[in-house]
Amino acid sequence: MSNATPPGWYPDAATPGSERWWDGTAWTAHLRPTAPAAPPTPVPPAPTAPAPPAPAATVRYGGGPGRRTPALAAAGLLVVGATVAAAVLLGRDGDGPGPSAAPAASAPPTATATAPSTPSPTGPPAGADPKLLVDQLNGITLPIPDGWEKPGRTVDQVLTMRTVGSYDCPGHTSALCYHGTVTSRTANATDTTSVRELAERDIATAAEAAYGENLVGDRVHGGIVSHQRLASAQVAVAGRAGYQVRWRVRTGKGPGGYVQSLVFPSTVGSEAPVIVRYAFDAGPDGPPLALMDTLTRGIRPVGDSVTSGGVGSSIGP
Repeated sequence: MSNATPPGWYPDAATPGSERWWDGTAWTAHLRPTAPAAPPTPVPPAPTAPAPPAPAATVRYGGGPGRRTPALAAAGLLVVGATVAAAVLLGRDGDGPGPSAAPAASAPPTATATAPSTPSPTGPPAGADPKLLVDQLNGITLPIPDGWEKPGRTVDQVLTMRTVGSYDCPGHTSALCYHGTVTSRTANATDTTSVRELAERDIATAAEAAYGENLVGDRVHGGIVSHQRLASAQVAVAGRAGYQVRWRVRTGKGPGGYVQSLVFPSTVGSEAPVIVRYAFDAGPDGPPLALMDTLTRGIRPVGDSVTSGGVGSSIGP
């Protein structure tokens, strides 16, 4: 049984009035203002109990004729009242409708307090667009191309989309490989916020993760033999200035592939840098290299389908 604290937003003792994202293993650089507490629902006042009826007057009878007079008078009044009521209800001559009962007063509507809604930090709601990969933490979405899927879970537990269908890895046939993979993650535990420097640092890590050793130490592509730098440039991503570095990787077995590290500021919270990694197999079975640029152009802030950005666009703030 695990006692690990689940990922989520928690109060940040170092920054009063703020919450910090815990990713399940470590604190990240993401901050947000503490969500306001929902106002209490007003409780309607308890209904007032009706006052008890006044006790009826007690008439004492002592046995003499003079003491029975009040009782006889009261009985006479009851007979007269019954006669009048009968005349009103039964003795009308039919010239018009009888008296209608007064309508009952309607009770005023009860005011209901509605608590403000708070977006979930853990991911998209049920029924979200199946053609979007939503990175709720970093505030971005990526389009999922035809022939790609978003798996329910992965070994490295990062937000991932990949080509549908696996194949036996050329360097380790008991392992499964995919012709194309894209992941999104936060750049944690870094001493720089320069997107260019982060991309230059990350590309070797991205190449090793895709075509070097996997998490259990297997060289599923026979290891990296060499690499060639294909491109490095500033790009606009979701209207923000980013930087990308692309390598061509040659491996001990199989066709090798293309790897790219794209880094840009998050659109939410403290704007911690976001790293999007691309890994496409080379050869006829791999996705076209141009798809990397298409996916970069398709990155958008969560809930925004019109913000410009991507390769060839103007650099935003």
